[in-house]
Amino acid sequence: MEKVTKILVHLSKNNVAPQCARFVQSITGHFTETLDDEVEVKCSLENNRFILCDCEKGRGIPLKRATFCPFKYLSVAEAAAIPLDVQSRGVDVGVAILLQSANQKVLLTRRAASLRIFPNVWVPPGGHVELDERLLDAGLRELREETGLKLDPGDVSAQLLGLWESVFPPMLSRGMPQRHHVVTYMLLNTSLTHQQLQASLHPKPAEVSGCLWVDASLVKAIVSAVDGEEGSVTPLEGLAPTISVSEVSPEGGLSESILPLSVLCNRAPNSGEDVERVSTGTKYALELWLKNLEGQGTRC
Repeated sequence: MEKVTKILVHLSKNNVAPQCARFVQSITGHFTETLDDEVEVKCSLENNRFILCDCEKGRGIPLKRATFCPFKYLSVAEAAAIPLDVQSRGVDVGVAILLQSANQKVLLTRRAASLRIFPNVWVPPGGHVELDERLLDAGLRELREETGLKLDPGDVSAQLLGLWESVFPPMLSRGMPQRHHVVTYMLLNTSLTHQQLQASLHPKPAEVSGCLWVDASLVKAIVSAVDGEEGSVTPLEGLAPTISVSEVSPEGGLSESILPLSVLCNRAPNSGEDVERVSTGTKYALELWLKNLEGQGTRC
C-alpha cells in the first residue's frame, strides 16, 4: 500500500469505493448532473482520507464552487497542458474557522502581502489539515498559529457549515490552476466577547497583516458584492463608510487603522493583479453564517 503523505480528497458516488480525486477534475461537478455550482454531499475523515459521497437532498451539507471555477470550463487540451508536478498534487483539504464571539461577531484576517496564494485577501483563520488530525483540532491549531488565540475543544461548540471548492488562480482568465482545495468551513461559538478575544490576539506577521471583527449588518454588505457579477454595490443603510481594523506590524504588534467599507465590497477581478477584498469562498461561508443566525432566531 502506498504511504500516505498528506490528506487528500477522495470521491465516492453510487456506493462505489472512494477514489482519490484528480487535480484537474471539478469536485462539485462530479456530483452534479448539470452545470449547477452547488450540491449536497456527505463527508468524513477516515484513515487520513477526506471522503465525499453523494446523498439525498436534505441529508448532507452544501458543497459549492464559484460560477467562474476554472475546472468548470477547463478543456481536455488545457488540462493536459498543466505540468505533471501540478497534476500530481491531487486535491488538498483545508479547514477555515468562523470564530463567533458571545456578542455575535466573526473574526476575519487579511492574508499577508508576501504569501503566494491570495495575498491581501480577507479570510477566516485556517489552513491545511495535517495527518491524523481531526477537523476541529486542525482548525484550533491553525487559529492558534495564525492569531495566537488558544482555545480548547471544550471551550467551543463546533458546527460544520459547508464546503467550498477553492482554486488558485480563481479563474482561467488569470492563469492556469496551480492549487486545488476543498475547504471545510467550521463555525466555533465561544462564550467570550470579541473584546475579550481581541485582547488575546497575537497574529503571526508572516501570515496575517490585519484583523477585523464583523457583525451581521456588515456581513450583509460584504456578501452583496457577488463575485462574477457586474454593477455597483450599495452598502446597507446605517453603515459607516469606514471601519476600524487592527493592522499587524512586522514585529506582530497591533495598531488601529481605518479601512474604507468599499474595500470589503471589492469583487474578484477578471484579469491583472488581485485587489484587497473578501475571498469568494469567505463570502459563501458568511452567507451560511447569516442563515445559521437567522435559523437560531437571532436578530440581524
